[in-house]
Amino acid sequence: MTFVVPSTAPCSGQVSVSVSTNTGATSNALPFFVIATPTTTGLSVTCVPAATGGAVTLFGTNFLTGTQVGVGSVGNVAVTPTQPSQVTFTAPANPGQVGTVSTQPVTITTAGGTSASGTTLIDYYLAPAITTVVPATGTAGDQITITGTGFVNVDTVTFTDSAAATATAVFTPISATQLVATVPGGLATGAGTITVHTCGGNSNAQAFTIT
Repeated sequence: MTFVVPSTAPCSGQVSVSVSTNTGATSNALPFFVIATPTTTGLSVTCVPAATGGAVTLFGTNFLTGTQVGVGSVGNVAVTPTQPSQVTFTAPANPGQVGTVSTQPVTITTAGGTSASGTTLIDYYLAPAITTVVPATGTAGDQITITGTGFVNVDTVTFTDSAAATATAVFTPISATQLVATVPGGLATGAGTITVHTCGGNSNAQAFTIT
């Protein structure tokens, strides 16, 4: 016979299953395990590069029978959790991404079902790209306007001098395509470069001469 586990059954753990007839006879009881639906509560990182993906730890409950982690429309990753409250996986790359940031729900599937979608999210970032630097030369303290794409949540702007030494610059975001950076001190004069970094990775190295 086939039956549906009632909603009044314990949410997880071992129960006993027996069959009763309409004459009042009851069979022997056999053990049956109820496996709770998993839940997700957070991630070790909030974003990964779209070009490569990256290592992520998912936190939650009831993970031990997990078989796969789903990352929205990007894809699924096979997993074998060793702890009930967390599992580490590699978020796949998202090579077809068009927008600078793509937010994807992260779920886990176990013998108890699939966790709710939308409660835990991860952002995929395209790498930024610099198109122009104005002016293209400057000395410590000068303000430089950097134009490009993908300037969302920029965390560092780096100047590299002619001796390959680097220094991070103080900068002010203007928009997703522009920011203003102050040339840092302590760098050698001559031909160097500027790069912009976000969760999507480093931009191209744009030429800049320190005078």
